[in-house]
Amino acid sequence: MKDQAQQSKINIELSEEMAEGIYSNLAIITHSHSEFIVDFIKMMPGAPKAKVKSRIILTPQHAKRLFKALKDNIVKFERLHGEIKVPAAEHLPLNLGGPTAQA
Repeated sequence: MKDQAQQSKINIELSEEMAEGIYSNLAIITHSHSEFIVDFIKMMPGAPKAKVKSRIILTPQHAKRLFKALKDNIVKFERLHGEIKVPAAEHLPLNLGGPTAQA
């Protein structure tokens, strides 16, 4: 008899192109009553504009699961490698409309 872990396995396919990943050094998060939108952006020093490289749309429930998974993984990372240092908040001149964004 299969245990529950074996029964709930999902076969996930990752193409070569997707496996390369996309670099992002800024995330803008907005939300409505039914979804969270995360725009991943690559900003280059001195460049007058930045490009959204990827947009992920999540349900509120999935956003909370992602938050918990990120928190858990950051705790594990810091146990192995030490505290992640985050510089003082930068004041970026970003106003893309909608609710105030946080990164």
